[in-house]
Amino acid sequence: MIIRDWMKRNVISISQTASIREAAELIVENHIGELPVVDEAGRLKGIISLEDLLTLELPDFFKLIPDLDFVHNFGAVETTRPNSGQLDAPITSLMKEAQSVYETSGLLRTYALMLKHDMQDIPIVNANGELVGIASRVDIGTAVLSTWKTVPPSSP
Repeated sequence: MIIRDWMKRNVISISQTASIREAAELIVENHIGELPVVDEAGRLKGIISLEDLLTLELPDFFKLIPDLDFVHNFGAVETTRPNSGQLDAPITSLMKEAQSVYETSGLLRTYALMLKHDMQDIPIVNANGELVGIASRVDIGTAVLSTWKTVPPSSP
């Protein structure tokens, strides 16, 4: 089984010339957690996630606190927002290198890579590096589980 047969083909992506603000708007409008970044030819250049954007909300000192269990409310910090300079910065300043697989990759290889890199979704590219799909852990899991119905029951 290969990932091409189970991936989503309608992928929301963003140009590498876009701003962080534009990325946030696309994520909100499409209710997605990962946004592949592509060049003008549609080749995958990076990825930006909801998590990447939300880190702009957190003051730097939160990274220094090892345990947040004692904090029940962040108070005034809850109402802070990134400034216009941060939001209008190029998306390339925040995007990460994208882990991806070729559309001919096997499901278990794809899933293993997602686990290794703690990914919920993974971009799928063709031989030219062009973005052709995206797959989630759920897409892969349902594909694998769909084969279980053909396994004969054990005899007592």
